[in-house]
Amino acid sequence: MAPSISNFSSVFLVLLALYLGLIHQVMSQIAVNITISPPNYCAPINAADVDRVQFALNLEFCQAEYFLYGALGKGLDSISPGLAQGGPPPIGAQKALLLDPDVARISEEIAYQQVGNIRSIVQTVGGIPRPQLNLGLIIWGSVFDLALGKPLVPPFNPYANSLNFLLAAYAMPDLAQLSYVSSIASLTTNSSSLSLASKLLPIKAGQSAVIRTLLYRNATQVVPPYSITVREFTEAISQFTNNFGKCGIKSEGILLADTTLGAENRTTSNVLSADANSLSYSRTEREILRIVYGTGNERLPGGFFPKGANGKIARSLLLI
Repeated sequence: MAPSISNFSSVFLVLLALYLGLIHQVMSQIAVNITISPPNYCAPINAADVDRVQFALNLEFCQAEYFLYGALGKGLDSISPGLAQGGPPPIGAQKALLLDPDVARISEEIAYQQVGNIRSIVQTVGGIPRPQLNLGLIIWGSVFDLALGKPLVPPFNPYANSLNFLLAAYAMPDLAQLSYVSSIASLTTNSSSLSLASKLLPIKAGQSAVIRTLLYRNATQVVPPYSITVREFTEAISQFTNNFGKCGIKSEGILLADTTLGAENRTTSNVLSADANSLSYSRTEREILRIVYGTGNERLPGGFFPKGANGKIARSLLLI
């Protein structure tokens, strides 16, 4: 005798209930094991000294490859291959057309400084594999489109000339500087990590100041072929980092619209981006990742780090 439709339906409903119950149990377990921070979480994380300094290597690698390729046409593997710790070479980085002799020489100097900074970190606290970096034209074009809030035609090319190269570099040492400011406050007193970070911080601040000064002298210049000035580009990039960092204003353009954010509320020049008391801003590791991933989410890689940053801090935050 064939089973009735009602009997079949009963069995199906029982199996469905068991399946849904199992799914609920699995998802509940996942919810217990994965802590999702609020989207605007800005507090410092708990981490060991070594992990904090190694986190900064991600930014150092990114800046090193950009300047090495841009200034010299070759990357870290050609200068000091062991420092990459077996990590893959960057995608899309290339020689820039640096016809301005000052920009060319300064970019070369920063490139070699980056090699020494990376070596110092590796020798002091140990290295991490260089993460997969994407410094190609598509990524740069997308970042500038996001920053400007519209597609640029043609897409922005950081390697096309000296001015474009500086605009793309604008936020790099600044992010590293703010990362060191944040980590130093949490490093153990009299530790080798603290000593190292305190020596790296002024180098990043100096690099940022030099780049901002070079841009400031051309603040009102229109960047060809766009009807956008250097000043407007820096304002847009700073706002991009603030929006994606999700923890308030921590970056400002090189020339302010009024004195509200200027030094002692009296200047519109803004060569050194700083708070109301002219002290450096800081950014936590979560903020940094939200920005360099270009996703606004420290758990969702993308942008310059398509597979995520490396080191315990960054890898522990990944969703998968």
